[in-house]
Amino acid sequence: MSVPVQHAAQVRLGVRVEVFTVVWMVVEAVVSIGAGVLAGSLLLIAFGLDSVIELVSGGILLWRLSVEARGSTLERVERAEHRAAWVVAVSLALLCVYVLGSAIFGLVTQEKPESSLVGIVVSLAAVLVMPGLGITKRRIAARIDSGALRGDAASSFTCGYMAATVLVGLVLNALFHWWWAEDVAAFVFLFWLVQEAREALEEAREAGEHKEGEGQELRKEER
Repeated sequence: MSVPVQHAAQVRLGVRVEVFTVVWMVVEAVVSIGAGVLAGSLLLIAFGLDSVIELVSGGILLWRLSVEARGSTLERVERAEHRAAWVVAVSLALLCVYVLGSAIFGLVTQEKPESSLVGIVVSLAAVLVMPGLGITKRRIAARIDSGALRGDAASSFTCGYMAATVLVGLVLNALFHWWWAEDVAAFVFLFWLVQEAREALEEAREAGEHKEGEGQELRKEER
C-alpha cells in the first residue's frame, strides 16, 4: 500500500474515531447535566458542561478531518478552527470561574447534594473509555502528522482524569454521605480544568500568531 493511500486510510479512521467522540460527548453531556441538576451536584454539572465544550472542539476537528478525507482545501476549515479555538478557550476559562465560585459557595453554605447512581455510572464509563480513545487518537495523529488530533487526544486523557475525580467524589458522598466530598473533588477537578483552559488559550494564541505571520508573508509577496 502506497504512502498516500495509507495516509488517506488513517484520515478516514480518524473521522470514524471523531464521530464516536462526538456521539459520546453528546450522551455524556446530557446525562451528566441532567443527573447533576436532579441531584443538585455541582461536580456532575461541571463535568457535563466540560463535555459540551469538548463536543464543540471535537465537532470542529471532525469537520476538518472530513474535508481532508474528501481531498478538499483546508483553508476555510482552518479559519473556522481558529475561531472555534478561541470560543473553546474562553468557555473553559469561564467554566473555571464557575466551578471555583460554586465549590466555595457549596462549602460555605454546606449544601448537601443527593447521591447519584446515574452520575456514578457515566463517570465510571468515561474512566474506562477515555484513555483508550486517547491512545487511539494519538496513534492516528502520529501517522498523519496532525497537531489538532494530538491536542484532541490530550483532551480525551484529561477527560478521563476529570471523570476519575468526579467518580471519587460521587462514591464518597453515596457511601459515607460526605456532602463536602463533591466540593473538595470539584477543586481537584478544577486543577485539570485550569490546565486544559491554559493549554487551549496558548494554542489559540499560537494559531493566531501563525495566521498573522502567514498574512504578512503573503502581503510581502504581493508587493
